[in-house]
Amino acid sequence: MASSLLHCSDKLPFMNVETILHMKEGLDENSYAQNSSLQKRGMDTLKSLIVNSATDVYISQMPERFTVADLGCSSGPNALCLVEDIVGSIGKIGCRSSQPPPEFSVLLNDLPTNDFNSIFFSLPEFTDRLKSAAKSDEWGRPMVFLSGVPGSFYGRLFPRTSVHFICSCSSLHWLSQVPHGLFDETNMPINKGKMYISSTSPDSVSVAYWRQFQRDFSLFLKSRAAEVFPGGRMVLAMLGRQTGDCVDKRTTFLWELLSESFAALVSQGLVEQDKVDAYNVPFYAPSLEEIEVEVRLEGSFSLDYVQTYEINLSSSGDAKEDGRTVSMAIRAIQESMLSHHFGPHIVDALFHKYTELVTESMEREEVKSVQIGVVLSRL
Repeated sequence: MASSLLHCSDKLPFMNVETILHMKEGLDENSYAQNSSLQKRGMDTLKSLIVNSATDVYISQMPERFTVADLGCSSGPNALCLVEDIVGSIGKIGCRSSQPPPEFSVLLNDLPTNDFNSIFFSLPEFTDRLKSAAKSDEWGRPMVFLSGVPGSFYGRLFPRTSVHFICSCSSLHWLSQVPHGLFDETNMPINKGKMYISSTSPDSVSVAYWRQFQRDFSLFLKSRAAEVFPGGRMVLAMLGRQTGDCVDKRTTFLWELLSESFAALVSQGLVEQDKVDAYNVPFYAPSLEEIEVEVRLEGSFSLDYVQTYEINLSSSGDAKEDGRTVSMAIRAIQESMLSHHFGPHIVDALFHKYTELVTESMEREEVKSVQIGVVLSRL
């Protein structure tokens, strides 16, 4: 993601998104690696779409080297799941047709602050699974070469015309920066008490977020257009909306609860209200129509498929368990930004309250999120 600054007063720290935003590193109980089951569920929802799209590209081109890029790969066990499935699917095709499988070049991308080490620590297990498949000749003994590519996907990452297939899961709802326009002419925040679009936000807040999404997604498409072979494909999965209204409960609900958690900390004297008012997240959940418009305007890709999927976050039926799962996942995602802006000392208290609020909500009703799946072909 491109770098940016969080607009705030002189008393508050600047936040460069590219150097601050990252999932919680390591393997401890608060890490993203231990708290990414919700993302895995989203990936599984679209797994067949992703694997089939990659396989179709291979069949149409039959290259000797097939290059796959995962943008926003993050860290932990999810990072190599889709790669393994793609290698397996294409390898089986070679076996059935008596063709040797291609060599696979796998490019794992995320921001420079990502915990790439935790991915590479899992390589021996990944390699063992490939060797097991090779012994059975199930996949035709593929050669897989993995590389880490740190950098923002809101800009060029790879050489021109070098990638056959790109996937990106749970990443493109993160913007390159907090939008401009969230402070008035006197440098006062206009979305006080909220960190994202809400029912109480002025219209100018949703407009600011929408315009930032337009700039970012257009740049993303332009950058990938230079890198993807003609006939190559991208499958993108991101949080989104099923309606044109930016205040879609399934998109804003968890943000609202986080704002309520901060209000509780303010009332206890643990956080200053000014800091809460100045905190805005670099996030936007687009609608289907907003995605379609940007693809059409950029013009380098055909839109082959776009669909919304509901994901039930209350899936176990145990509100306490589900509430903790959601809260820990949000903490693993948000902690780097929250610690930078407010200081690490507030994180435990914040998510103790957040877990309570999420659990109470799940006791009353099912809590769902919306994911958008998009398939694009390079013209």
